[in-house]
Amino acid sequence: MRWSQISEKIINGYLLTKEEALSVLRTSDTEVIALVHEAYRIRHYYYGKKVKLNMILNAKSGLCPEDCGYCSQSFKATSDCDTYALVDEETIVEGAKTAARGKIGTYCIVMSGRRPTNREVDRISGAVEEIKREHPHLKICACLGLATEDQTIKLKQSGVDRYNHNINTSERYHSEVVTTHTYDQRVETLETMKKHGISPCSGVICGMGETDEDIVDMAFALRELDADSIPVNFLHAIEGTKFANKDELTPMQCLKILALFRFINPTKEIRISGGREVNLRSLQSMGLFIANSIFVGDYLTTQGQPNLADYDMVRDLGFEIEENAFERDTSVVEAKL
Repeated sequence: MRWSQISEKIINGYLLTKEEALSVLRTSDTEVIALVHEAYRIRHYYYGKKVKLNMILNAKSGLCPEDCGYCSQSFKATSDCDTYALVDEETIVEGAKTAARGKIGTYCIVMSGRRPTNREVDRISGAVEEIKREHPHLKICACLGLATEDQTIKLKQSGVDRYNHNINTSERYHSEVVTTHTYDQRVETLETMKKHGISPCSGVICGMGETDEDIVDMAFALRELDADSIPVNFLHAIEGTKFANKDELTPMQCLKILALFRFINPTKEIRISGGREVNLRSLQSMGLFIANSIFVGDYLTTQGQPNLADYDMVRDLGFEIEENAFERDTSVVEAKL
């Protein structure tokens, strides 16, 4: 495929065939620079030089009844991870203040477990209401599991803007990753969020043993779901989990995967998420020529690189943080931007 032609076609509305999409993943490493360049043309067309920053609060950790093969919080994992109940409202609000000072656009409140209790939703909703009073332009994303319709309405009323529920993998490969809930249950949760006006965020984890065809199916599935934000995670293998010994990705393959998701979902926020530090390694900055969003700081049970390294990376690329038009505290980044 001539990559020099593909970006213009996509900008004009062309959707790759699945055969063409597979060819993206199977591109020779010697052509990756050309591939990244064409993905950047699409990214720049829709987002210019802007980079969206996201921050996670791990609001409840461990004690999860699910058997997800990648997760140290699973009841089947023997990993050593922090275990605690849902933090109090004050902690959630303080996290938002930190996010606002750090030019974070989206503050993500994440809790472990299959689904939240009504009491947990009440606590999170109360915190979100307070956050929105103090920081009305800070986007709030909740990631709480299989929420009910009534809980969805409560979250929307409190000011939650976005809900994350990753499909994680393809429908075909889902049972190899987790057996305690179905692929359809994840899709139903996203549809419920959309029904009540909450922006859907859904992404994937690559490197868990899936095929190239599975990755292509993931990209098309997220297009069909019309996910506004797509976090692309690369497996960070954790000792004690089912996938502890998986090591299938190279930095070059990660760039091809990111390019695929940009080509199939050209207008969407593509976020380089968990595992970027250990999989993209020295090529992390190249990923931002394709994606327009990253997480800053740590993830759930794995560490990210130091915050300042991310701010420096954005600056060194000549990109700009897409910040909210309120509160800035340059001391957080030591006036480095």
